[in-house]
Order: sequence, then structure tokens, then C-alpha cells
Amino acid sequence: MDFWMRNPDYLADELVTMIEARKIHDDHLNVAWSLLNDPEPDLRWYPMPRWFFGAYEQLDDAFAMLETYGLAMLQRTGQPGKKSQRNQFFLTQEGADAAIELAEEPLLGWYAKQVKRVKLVAGDDVGQRLKDRQYQQATYAGTELGLDIAPIASRVQHRLAALRASVLTQSRTIVAASADSTGGYA
Repeated sequence: MDFWMRNPDYLADELVTMIEARKIHDDHLNVAWSLLNDPEPDLRWYPMPRWFFGAYEQLDDAFAMLETYGLAMLQRTGQPGKKSQRNQFFLTQEGADAAIELAEEPLLGWYAKQVKRVKLVAGDDVGQRLKDRQYQQATYAGTELGLDIAPIASRVQHRLAALRASVLTQSRTIVAASADSTGGYA
């Protein structure tokens, strides 16, 4: 999920795929367009390197700041180096209150909106399934280990333009059919 937060072009591509599959409404075309064309996503783009199990970056340093201020907690289970080791991240009540407050701030509200978009795209899928979806992207899958995963914005722009044209054509067809059946516009 962190990958889609930090790579708006991959998030936009997921939205386009979901619109094509009719899993979400065409309204999200504008959201996908803004993820690719508004300056804000470019300012917030933060590439991730690809490692053996996909996009990965240690969260410990960033998360330590949240823990220090009492905004979040990390719970680790299992033994280090064992497959059963698991990290769980939790917001404290103070952290949840801060998140609500930050969502209302003009400069930081973008993150709250982006989290909702990522949640929409992720749906109920678990980590492995999300990773599998990301590996369906040739650019992502083909990135050499240790290198940053390259952007796909230009390819997504083409997909989005074709989809927008298709939706516009469908809308015009429906309006024309409605006009023909009523002898004019309804």
C-alpha cells in the first residue's frame, strides 16, 4: 500500500484497470487524471527500490518518530529471522486524533485523500495479493534488484486517454438513443 501512496502513476493505473473492469464508477476517471496531471502527485512522488519480495523500504526509522511522540505503536511477534515473525502497526488514540486533524489541513489533507484512494484500490486484498498485482506491471517486475522502480506515467496517460474517449463515446450514444426514442431530448 505504501508503494501506491508514493507512486501515483501506479495508483492511477490501478484505478483505470478497475474502471475498465466495472469495479468502480467512471467518476474515478477524473481522480486518475489528477494523479497523473496535477503538480501535487509529482511533489509527493517518492520512488521505492525493488528487492526480492517487491518494493521495500525499512519502516523502522520513519515509524520511530511516530512512536516517540506517542502517535503509534509497533508490535512484533515471533523470532527475528523466522518466517513466523510479524510486525503489526497501530495508531494510538492520540495518533488517530492527529490524523483527523491533519486531514483538515490544506497542505497535508492530500495524504488523507490519497490513503482513501489506496484503500479503494487495495480493497480486501492482503499483502501477498497486493504484491502480485504490482508484479503484473512489466516495469515493476523487470526492475533490477536494488534499483528504484521506474515510473509508468506515460503508459497510463495513453490508457486513460483511450478510456476517457470510450466513456465519452458511450455517453454520446446513450444521449442520442434517448433523443431518438423520445423524439427530442428528454
